[in-house]
Amino acid sequence: MSSSLPAPGAVLLLIDLQQAIDHPSWGQRNNPQAEAQIARLLAHWRGQGWPVWHVRHDSTHPQSHYRPGQPGHAFKPEALPAAGEPVIGKQTNNAFIGTGLEQRLRDAGHDALVVAGVITNNSVEATVRMAGNLGFQTWLVADGCFTFGRKDWNGAPRGADEVHAMSLANLDGEYCMVVTAEALLGRFA
Repeated sequence: MSSSLPAPGAVLLLIDLQQAIDHPSWGQRNNPQAEAQIARLLAHWRGQGWPVWHVRHDSTHPQSHYRPGQPGHAFKPEALPAAGEPVIGKQTNNAFIGTGLEQRLRDAGHDALVVAGVITNNSVEATVRMAGNLGFQTWLVADGCFTFGRKDWNGAPRGADEVHAMSLANLDGEYCMVVTAEALLGRFA
């Protein structure tokens, strides 16, 4: 995996940035500035005319806030798709499973992805692992994603920052390169 930053024109792939993620049932999140970082990236990508693709979770679970028809299914205001930007609906935590995402990217000639979204240790991690395994050059924006606290396998509570950092560590260097929004925007300045 190359340690360099992506070349101009990599796909900005935004995962599950829907209003459901703001439901209080998730608990305490980390990185409260993630949406602001994503908005900065979106503005830059759109300003350059680079590809922006959105992944939307279309849950089939009756109680899910991500289920189509629920208010939470809508995109967050900071990440609304613009006209012409592809929206990929998914029903699992991995944006490549059952969606045609891989083929659509390859058909469009895209081999480099910059990923941001939620939840770091769930849909983001699953998608980034698959992207790396499929041979896409992949960068994950550390401050462009967030997660929530949870108990580990032994029952010990882990804070959102700790869960986030461990997920990034699991991915960095093997499946992707973890970067910050500032590093990316500085690269393209």
